[in-house]
Amino acid sequence: MKFYRYNTYKLMFLLTTVLALTSCETDFENPNAATSDQVFSSREGILAATIGMQELYSTSGVRYIVETPAITTREAGITTTFQNMIDLEDGGDIPNTNSNVVGLWTTMLRVIGIAEDISANASFIDIDPGTQSGLIAYANLYHAMSIGAMAQNYEQVIVATSEDNPPFISRIDAFNTAVTLLTEAKNIIASNPISAEFESEILRGEIDLENTLDAMLARFNLYAGNYDAAIVAASEVDQTSTSVFTYDSQNLNPIWSRVYQNGTPNFKPRDKFGLPDSFVIDENDGRIDFYLIPLDELNLNQLPIEDLAGFFLTESDEIPLYLPDEMNLIIAEANLRIASPNTGAAVTALNLVLTDTDDAFGINANLPTYAGDTSVDALLDEVYKNRRIELFLTGASLEDSRRFGRPEPTPSVQNFDEERNRNFYPYPNTERDNNTSTPADPVI
Repeated sequence: MKFYRYNTYKLMFLLTTVLALTSCETDFENPNAATSDQVFSSREGILAATIGMQELYSTSGVRYIVETPAITTREAGITTTFQNMIDLEDGGDIPNTNSNVVGLWTTMLRVIGIAEDISANASFIDIDPGTQSGLIAYANLYHAMSIGAMAQNYEQVIVATSEDNPPFISRIDAFNTAVTLLTEAKNIIASNPISAEFESEILRGEIDLENTLDAMLARFNLYAGNYDAAIVAASEVDQTSTSVFTYDSQNLNPIWSRVYQNGTPNFKPRDKFGLPDSFVIDENDGRIDFYLIPLDELNLNQLPIEDLAGFFLTESDEIPLYLPDEMNLIIAEANLRIASPNTGAAVTALNLVLTDTDDAFGINANLPTYAGDTSVDALLDEVYKNRRIELFLTGASLEDSRRFGRPEPTPSVQNFDEERNRNFYPYPNTERDNNTSTPADPVI
């Protein structure tokens, strides 16, 4: 039995409310619920499923994608006594039942399951060909982003949910699977441009699909070690264009709700973006005021914390799918990691970040050009520092900490001096109990 797949009752609930954000899965049959075949055999059903897929990812998904590694890598400090948050900040042997560990895994698999069904059924529905291509490409995008989110946090992952006991693959293979899905999506809409119907019904002026596909190709090619491809994809992104998740009083900004809702925060951002003192942050860096509000307080474990600004000040603040200067940082890093490093190109890309004054989202460092050591190692340190600042609370911190070779964590609990307290998360008990393919948990 596949517990990780959404069931018929849950899918019908998703279609009738276009939320399906936190409901629990059950094994009960609902005789009045639509079957999956019925849902995906009509225009209305498949469009509603696509909207529901986005809502699930942008609310529950974004919460777990951002919050979970933020605590592990010291981007944020806990301000609650909930055990799931205590486990994340303490580190060590995190339980397989930790709700963040379970929530991140199961939410991404639910999104993958919906994306698979949209992609498999769109071409059989009597709708505009440009709507069909848009649906398939959009499903591929969310499929790829969900795989990528899992591969950033788990050592091995599942990339398809269409069979019992689905196999696990390495995280690098998973990133490459995401790249394949994104490339397919680009080819689909290049051959059959998306329709005005798809633009108005699904994208709604909020998502630039073409640029988002290139941005995710740049991100996941970088993570997979495909550096030349990452440079090409990042260079294709129009940095004046934006793609955002939107929120309202029914679908709250998920980070705002964890930090500000009801005046009972679960976490707050750490001083200096959680970076150790060895990284010097220019006090004139405009990104400090963009993301942080000064707060002279300590959290439960005596770690200095601030208040949070950026994209998380109100319940309806938009959250970007990617940031423009992420592309420049990808170009800089990839040029340093290619077989024959190009430090000149890396510095040029880095300076676009440091001197930025007209970022599409207002994340402007507004600093002088880089004047430090231009060795590859020194420049990689500078790129890492700027990724931690520029991409604050975007879910990239654990992947970055490992990739840049930051100090390894120990198995000890409550070692708050460590830059990160885990390398990967354990596999959720919900997967292990129902999938015989589940590998052994990572040691740390």
